[in-house]
Amino acid sequence: MSAPPDQPPSLPPPIVSTRGDRRTLEFTPGDIQSEMRLSRPDALVLSYARAMMCFALLAPRPRHILMVGLGGGSLAKFCHRRFPAARITVLEVRADVIALREQFRVPPDDARLRVLHCDAADWLAGAMDGEVDVLLVDGFDAAGLPPGLSSASFYTHCRRALRPGGVLVANIFTYDPGYVTAVQRLQAAFDGQVCWLSGIAGNNQILLAQCAPHPGAAPGRALRFLRDTLRNRGLGAGPFNRLLARLLVAWLSWRRHPD
Repeated sequence: MSAPPDQPPSLPPPIVSTRGDRRTLEFTPGDIQSEMRLSRPDALVLSYARAMMCFALLAPRPRHILMVGLGGGSLAKFCHRRFPAARITVLEVRADVIALREQFRVPPDDARLRVLHCDAADWLAGAMDGEVDVLLVDGFDAAGLPPGLSSASFYTHCRRALRPGGVLVANIFTYDPGYVTAVQRLQAAFDGQVCWLSGIAGNNQILLAQCAPHPGAAPGRALRFLRDTLRNRGLGAGPFNRLLARLLVAWLSWRRHPD
């Protein structure tokens, strides 16, 4: 495993702002990367974060969730609490972001949660095959989606790290100059087994890719339903799909855990 990456000397420090019950993380002023309610630190505030939880439609009982990008820890906190049977590993390239975990109420590392200071592309290149059930790719810098997190080799390594039936969720801005190329690479790496819910998070396109349950098999029924029957439109319009994500998060928050 590679050593922790050096912090780029020209990178501006992250900006943490607290106003009333609201704490935000920004890499550039006005561009909110993460938001937390101090009264409910593990709640999902931003629509894109709720949309990423739609992986539960395809993989409802993950054993290992791998996350690329810590940010304010919204996804890590929610999954740590709402998926108590899952082990969670977070890959974060910036030491100054990891240093903010207490401000954003991210739990300390324990038997179920690990936050690693590393380059995610390098880490995944050396990861063991078939170790992950869900892989959430939410890594951004001040310039947007880093090229290393949208390359053909990166998506190939992501697929290799996933178990049969495993799901990758990628958050990509639709206005990113590399958006179309990134989607094409993701489609190629997963043999076209990719779907989304139209307009569920505004300019954030949340793409879900799923490995076949075994070589040569058809994709799962849920993916086929979203992609083929609903033609990636979900409930038909962005507001309805955002409501669907809210309802799914509410169900995950209130369901009883047999374990």
